[in-house]
Amino acid sequence: MLNFTLRRLNLLFFTLLMLSIVSFSLSYFFPGNVLVNLSGEVNADQQRTEQLVVLYNMDKSIFHQYTAYIGQIFSGNFGLSMSSQMPISYELKTFLPATIELCLSALFIALFFGVPLGFIAAIFHNKPLDKIILTFAMVGYSIPVFWFALILILVFSITLSWFPSSGQLNLLFEIEQVTGFKFIDILLSDSQYQAQALKDAFMHIVLPAIAVATAPMTIFIRLARTSMLDVLESNYIKAAKAKGLSQAHIIYHHGIRNSLVGIVRLIGLHFANLVTVAMIAEVIFNWQGAGSWLIESIFARDYTAIQGGLIALATFTFFINILADFLYAALNPLERHKQHGA
Repeated sequence: MLNFTLRRLNLLFFTLLMLSIVSFSLSYFFPGNVLVNLSGEVNADQQRTEQLVVLYNMDKSIFHQYTAYIGQIFSGNFGLSMSSQMPISYELKTFLPATIELCLSALFIALFFGVPLGFIAAIFHNKPLDKIILTFAMVGYSIPVFWFALILILVFSITLSWFPSSGQLNLLFEIEQVTGFKFIDILLSDSQYQAQALKDAFMHIVLPAIAVATAPMTIFIRLARTSMLDVLESNYIKAAKAKGLSQAHIIYHHGIRNSLVGIVRLIGLHFANLVTVAMIAEVIFNWQGAGSWLIESIFARDYTAIQGGLIALATFTFFINILADFLYAALNPLERHKQHGA
């Protein structure tokens, strides 16, 4: 397990190293002054500019500039937002938890519905139910998220008035931001309307989470179906059938457990797609997360915010991948003894 951990940490280190190089290089590719692109201080006076030159080693080689940039990143200094002149670290602390909350909710929905539907499709292979589920998966994957989000708002918010169409919480509930995670902040608050606020926050997250979860759910349907079919065609399943075990017993005790092992490994690989979809849904549902903040920064040409958002979202996605790898290794001991990382 130690070798497996070292391999994954080595992979994480070099991935983040390449990400930092790309982020640093953007300061030179973006129009404008490189120092302003790094620091975000657009109105710095001469004295402050001289301090920034020393801080970012702008009077030295490109290598020294990169090391200074890395030092600032590790100290939590991502610079200032060019548009708001607020620290990028503060804005990330404000907006990133909302994106994480939305992505994890969507991932739960995608797994909760996608994996069982994939198993059902495999169990009823080449039968009408299998074809219905595959058709649903194909249609769900083909629908653009922005169009599907608007349809959800039109049907469930405007026509039926079941769910709110935007935001994270009704403005009537004054909940102080502590962690940035809306549900946790509500639980930590001493509001007498805590139960009502929890219900309202849940109602607000339903439609955005469904919009984000639809495309990954269709992927998990196909992954679960393929994984279950591979397991059902394996030799030990044939041996179990020869012993006279019932189909239900084989599927429950052998099929589902062994199929889940292969699915867990692919969760991290498809999480990046989920984050990308969440960025679009945040704009449509006015969800105050890092995705909508990053898109607004792109339109505002806030280059410092773009760099900080890139590093934050990519690092979050990489950690989810590493976590999925560790979970897969815990379920599949053979993976720990491979000589090379994937």
